[in-house]
Amino acid sequence: MKNRAFWLGFLLVALVLAGGVSYLASSSPDGLDHTLLQGCEETGSGLTGRCAAQAATDHDLADGPLADYAVAGAEGTTGIAGVIGALLTLAAATGLFWALRRRSRA
Repeated sequence: MKNRAFWLGFLLVALVLAGGVSYLASSSPDGLDHTLLQGCEETGSGLTGRCAAQAATDHDLADGPLADYAVAGAEGTTGIAGVIGALLTLAAATGLFWALRRRSRA
């Protein structure tokens, strides 16, 4: 019973953090984006100048259901996307744990 309470508490904290804190994420470019854009100017039609970001292409999953930290591209769904991502990550980790665990010998 003690382990179950711990894991339920862990799950609750993970989901609250994923759903709540994700709304506080900055929409400003991170350090890598800033570095790649040095030497260029962003215009409505693209980038002008010379910078490493001009060679960038979209990721294969850029049109995926959770792309850009939103559900199906809808604005205001960052928290929901965070909760879905946390659940998927925990499910994958649990599956790997059970698949790779040592089994006791009879």
